[in-house]
Amino acid sequence: MVLSKLKTVILSVSVTILAASLISFPRESFDASIIGLNMWWKIVFPSLLPFFIISEMLIGFGVVKFIGVLLEPLMRPLFKVPGVGGFVWAMGMASGQPAGAKFTSRLRQEGHITQIEAERLVSFTNSSNPLFIFSAVAVGFFNNPKIGFLLAAAHYLGNICVGIIMRFYGKETPDESSDDRKKFKIRNALSVLHQTRIKDNRPIGKLLGDAVNSSIQTLLMIGGFIILFSVINKLLYQLHITEILAKTIELLFSSLSFPDMLSIPFISGLFEITLGSQLISQTSDATLLQKAIITSFILAFSGFSIQAQVASILAQTDIRFKPFFIARILQGIFAAFFAFLLWKPLYIRINRNEQPSNAIPVFGDGSWANHFYHKMIEVGPIITIFSLTFYILILFTRLKKS
Repeated sequence: MVLSKLKTVILSVSVTILAASLISFPRESFDASIIGLNMWWKIVFPSLLPFFIISEMLIGFGVVKFIGVLLEPLMRPLFKVPGVGGFVWAMGMASGQPAGAKFTSRLRQEGHITQIEAERLVSFTNSSNPLFIFSAVAVGFFNNPKIGFLLAAAHYLGNICVGIIMRFYGKETPDESSDDRKKFKIRNALSVLHQTRIKDNRPIGKLLGDAVNSSIQTLLMIGGFIILFSVINKLLYQLHITEILAKTIELLFSSLSFPDMLSIPFISGLFEITLGSQLISQTSDATLLQKAIITSFILAFSGFSIQAQVASILAQTDIRFKPFFIARILQGIFAAFFAFLLWKPLYIRINRNEQPSNAIPVFGDGSWANHFYHKMIEVGPIITIFSLTFYILILFTRLKKS
């Protein structure tokens, strides 16, 4: 009871301070809102929308269940989750955060996985996509495409390690699919595909409309969190709270022989990974290895902004947030460790084997990622406007029918 009252007081005071800060720093808050809006408008919305829509349709058509039967012999022994977890894992890496939470919640709502399996699955299927790591971080911030290979390797290896550790989370559940694995045939997968499609029984038009409706609602929620945490991050800096928190981090960094100048970018990255990665890349006193280690931790930790998005998505189900949060800390530690471990065998070797200056680069110079990133910025707003217009038409049509 006392803890509950204390929590109420803390939350009330925090929101009051936030409201007062918005009034005290209107210009800074507005600029931060514009930064968050541009990020969502140009990059997040157009890049995530196709994955969300296609995933909803794959679930409706039964393709996910088909993939689940095929991947059951891999996912169950390795991560102790059903084969459909392989679909979530692949889509989460391809589309980026918080797609893994979105797809896991959808599978839980459909009853394809249990609560414990969902908590195991969501802990390692939320990751930054390769486009963000290579183009935004490596090329855009560090101006060093080759550092992207190190960051990506550390990030995804940390992901796998977390998945293996989380297989021991929760009580043992009866492995209902063990018999299916023993008599596994492609015919079983095709049968499951057909039965799932018949059970859903929605026309293609209705299925597409539901997919667009659900996906855009999720992306609107994500956009709100991006803008909110962009403002919170700015206000924390204006109120010098970031500096106060950085003082405690300086003690840890000093014991690791890291420069104190990395403390403020690190705190910023704990709230929002894009801003944190950018500030880390601009720190002049740190070595590139130190920057890579801290950036790896921030990318794996995901930032409170993305964690809040995940918490909001998981709140629609019985999936608990605590295992996900613990997994983020574990992945941050693993990713930082792998960045240090792979520095010489991966990054130094890539630079040592660099092509002559007169050679034509085919892959690895980052030009493909940089070109795609800037092309997305150009066409992203058009995709967003078209999608929102289509969403409004669907809502108007359904309201008219009802």
